[in-house]
Amino acid sequence: MASSPYFSLAVLFVAALGFGLAPLGLAWLWARVFSPPKPNPTKNAIYECGLVSKGDAWVQFRSAYYLYGIIFLIFDVEAVFLLPFAVAFTGLSGAACAAMLVFVLLLVEGLAWAWAKGVLTWA
Repeated sequence: MASSPYFSLAVLFVAALGFGLAPLGLAWLWARVFSPPKPNPTKNAIYECGLVSKGDAWVQFRSAYYLYGIIFLIFDVEAVFLLPFAVAFTGLSGAACAAMLVFVLLLVEGLAWAWAKGVLTWA
């Protein structure tokens, strides 16, 4: 059985499954043993700063804030990719410089697209 080429793959798969499911099982067991459910009207009441809530708690959230965050992450990560190129600039070949030029042009294209779509307008 150990001579099978898939044995190590199966062992790793079982280990990965155990690594993911063990904390979930322990959390479920902890919740069942140490915090049994005891629902009552006081526990089920909505609590906001000790005051009785008035009206609906649903608030509409603008999705544009997520777009700002995603664009920031994209350009932040791309700056990390540019750093090794800047450090090793003098020792790189022309093909590496051309590849980095294509990379930067794609970044500029993404910024121009976001600007044209109006993603970067705050209002």
